[in-house]
Amino acid sequence: MARAERAAEGAGVEAGQDRAAGPGAHLPQAELAYRRIEAAIVTCALPPGSFQRIQDLAALAGTGRTPVHQAVNRLAADTLLEVQPRQGLLVAPVELGRARVLLDLRREVERFAITLAASRADEGQRSRMRHLAAALRAAGAGLDLAAFNAFDSRIDALVLEACGEPFLGHTLRPLHAIFRRVGWIWHGLAAGSGEAPGAGASVIPHLAVLDALAEGRGEEAATASDALVSLVGDMLDQLSRNAPPRLLDSRLESY
Repeated sequence: MARAERAAEGAGVEAGQDRAAGPGAHLPQAELAYRRIEAAIVTCALPPGSFQRIQDLAALAGTGRTPVHQAVNRLAADTLLEVQPRQGLLVAPVELGRARVLLDLRREVERFAITLAASRADEGQRSRMRHLAAALRAAGAGLDLAAFNAFDSRIDALVLEACGEPFLGHTLRPLHAIFRRVGWIWHGLAAGSGEAPGAGASVIPHLAVLDALAEGRGEEAATASDALVSLVGDMLDQLSRNAPPRLLDSRLESY
């Protein structure tokens, strides 16, 4: 087993494991459908701008149609899916202008959440932060994107848990998914040009966030979070310059 895979397992964040659920955890069918469809959108297995049918999403999620209908309602509220009468379900295209506005929103809300988590985290949560940081360090720069996203999801979930404010989760979780998809597209574009940096560039600022959170240093953690948001801003700049339109909306022609 590769070092990154061992480290991910040690952190309880195997690629493909349901977010915030430990091994063998039993999720409600609607939650399972939501997470699996969201993951397919984030990784562009369901391409931006593609139309999907309920029965196809049920097959993807491995659930019945009722849980998928519930998941679709949530994903539509998250602006990852659009329900279009007589046409089906549209996977929301990536709109770079909107993404820049949402990134500004994310910067401010995430700074608040990070600072709150630093002050409210209990000893058990701080211990888990240290454990995640150790696992991320063990994985190092060789971490692939899927394994890195698993770490990232667990970090986000732990921060929101430490905040203890459900409203922040309702606000930040869709934003995290939106920008994980941006990152996935950016890494794919870079890989196609032979310039893929891997996930290593994001590891150091994530470690800075975890280390500061574990020690209750809220302002330091918020500054590290700002650095992560700036990295995403750089990705948006590069996508604006270099991404073929079809990568952002599969309905558009290749040119």
